[in-house]
Amino acid sequence: MEQILLNGLITGSQYALIALGLTLIFSLMSILNFAHGQMYVLGAFVTYYVYGKLGLPFIVAVIASGLTLALIGAIFEKYLFNTVLKRSVREESSMLLAAGTAFFLDALILIVFGEKQRSVPALVDGVFWGEEFGLDIIIPYNRVVIEIIAVVMIVSFILFMQYSKPGRAMRALAQDKTAAQLMGVDLDRYSLIGFALGAMLAGVAGSLLVTITGVNSGIGGGISIQAFTMIMIGGAGVISGAILGGFILGLVEAFGLYYLPGDITYLVIFVGLMIFLTLRPQGLMGKPWG
Repeated sequence: MEQILLNGLITGSQYALIALGLTLIFSLMSILNFAHGQMYVLGAFVTYYVYGKLGLPFIVAVIASGLTLALIGAIFEKYLFNTVLKRSVREESSMLLAAGTAFFLDALILIVFGEKQRSVPALVDGVFWGEEFGLDIIIPYNRVVIEIIAVVMIVSFILFMQYSKPGRAMRALAQDKTAAQLMGVDLDRYSLIGFALGAMLAGVAGSLLVTITGVNSGIGGGISIQAFTMIMIGGAGVISGAILGGFILGLVEAFGLYYLPGDITYLVIFVGLMIFLTLRPQGLMGKPWG
């Protein structure tokens, strides 16, 4: 039981980091970034080449992944999403554009990196055995390090959104765009910053988890589905809801994979999600739609 709970909490913190970027973009622009999983994959591949191939320090690879995806996110927002949102009168246009960017990145990743599974060396070797401390747990030290970094990233993001000027501006826009603009908040500027930050979080998440799971060109769609599941559980556009949704999904997945066959676990998760959304479509922490 202790091992299952620990696995769920560790997986949940990693999932929460993935979901934060997606929910930030949605809260600012009401766009479901279908390419979020593909951005995760790009971040993982950047780390694979910088850390795994070039042998540079892992922190350099994480920074490179974050900056690369922040640049891609900024380009997407400025030249694609911002343009469509201003010119189109139909909300479906941004959704179709988001799907198009996901298909584009999927094809680009496949062409550039191929289908082969890649992995990188662990940050640290060794395994923690809980028996020495009376605990029934076994966990590689590499996962412990990644878990600590993920938690630090989540806390740093929360503090940034809570206390920094850009963070407060983005929170104001998420709550009421009209009122925020009347108070002098530049919508275009902070939408750009928010989209770039959301893409950066996806890249950093991929950079961290490539040391555990590796990466290949076909996992982007699955990562996006997991991220959507988390924000639907917690509430779309709610940062605390994304974190809560990540931990809930991580725990449910850990217990399900232990007690049920793998395929059945995910079937049960999605059936449960559909039932949950019929009862509370706004999620646990979201506001009622409309």
